[in-house]
Amino acid sequence: MRFANRPQAGRRLGERLEYLRGQDVVVLGLPRGGVPVAAAVAEALDAPLDVLLVRKLGVPYQPELGMGAIGEDGVRVINQEVLRATGVGPDDLAAVEERERRVLAERGARYRGAAPPAPVAGRTAVVVDDGVATGSTARVACRLARARGAARTVLAVPVAPRDFARRLGEDADDLVCLDTPWDFAAVGQFYTDFTQVEDDEVTACLRRAAERHRHTVGAASGAREVTVTAGAVRLGGRLTVPDGATGVVLFAHGSGSSRHSPRNRFVAEGLHRAGLGTLLFDLLTDAEEADRGNVFDIGLLAGRLLDATAWLREEPDAEGLALGYFGASTGAAAALWAAADPAARPAAVVSRGGRPDLAGARLPEVTAPTLLIVGGADPMVLDLNRDAQARLRCENRLAVVPRATHLFEEPGTLERVTELACAWFTDHMAPAHV
Repeated sequence: MRFANRPQAGRRLGERLEYLRGQDVVVLGLPRGGVPVAAAVAEALDAPLDVLLVRKLGVPYQPELGMGAIGEDGVRVINQEVLRATGVGPDDLAAVEERERRVLAERGARYRGAAPPAPVAGRTAVVVDDGVATGSTARVACRLARARGAARTVLAVPVAPRDFARRLGEDADDLVCLDTPWDFAAVGQFYTDFTQVEDDEVTACLRRAAERHRHTVGAASGAREVTVTAGAVRLGGRLTVPDGATGVVLFAHGSGSSRHSPRNRFVAEGLHRAGLGTLLFDLLTDAEEADRGNVFDIGLLAGRLLDATAWLREEPDAEGLALGYFGASTGAAAALWAAADPAARPAAVVSRGGRPDLAGARLPEVTAPTLLIVGGADPMVLDLNRDAQARLRCENRLAVVPRATHLFEEPGTLERVTELACAWFTDHMAPAHV
């Protein structure tokens, strides 16, 4: 994967982080190269932007090679392997650190002026750089965010080495990287334009972000928390209906998941951009989830989805709109089971990494156009989907996403799922006639 420049890399990274939109997020860019990337991420998430001041400690005779890093508030990480390999002694290390701490202080005054750092305590801190090489700087940045009280730390970069997760997995709650190429040698090799970022560009990014956030904070998102009545139980949900929506997609989550599933939220955001509404809701109560038998009770889950469908058809926001089902894992079986019920009448069904085989004898009764999406590196589930497809009598398609495993965690795979789902729903959903 190659990026034209840092802003473009940030826009692509922002798309990958869409599942965080609407949460209490602050985006923290690492000066200087990480700030244009972070600015695009902050814009995508409608989140505030600040810098996280960290300085690499470069080997004296090879400054591009990091032997450690320091940050504000006294945070410090030293790479002992690099020290041993380069022979840098304590005195040389201390001299480099003293110099870089002066730079930290100067840049803090230059970028923020008299303003304090953005509040991080209790929030999701998204730490962004233009890439990771040794990882020392990123480790310090994540530790600094935690030291300031971040409830959750997400390290997000466009490109990193293959062992990115091994190096940094303990320093962040979540790691997001668009590409981890085998031929990684330096961050700059994956950018067409990797021109050095100057201080003026950093301050301009911060100023524009502050102005934008003042205008957008508090703006209506078209989303609201709802309570779905399903028989004798009440289930929490989030209903989003953009202006001009042509339909609403109900999400049936997989085993052990909920309306907060980051993968389903990522897909939902893509549907919103395509002009479709979504209802993400919990199929089970907290007490019910404690019994693992309920998680795999497809009849029970399908019944809840049917109840939610009836509830949604009474909602004024969804009046006259076509309804569709998106199911993941065991939720896909529930979606197909429910779709076979004459009362459901979904306009379309999409399954992501699903277990349609668990819908059993219901499969031939499904009339809604059905798309089955499976990872190419998920052979068992792929075989189950092929067998299930052979039993469907409706319009259907099996789409295989190359190199994707069951959870679609590989770079670009969830984006492909979103593209496929958007195309299927928009092609098959029109205003309902009831």
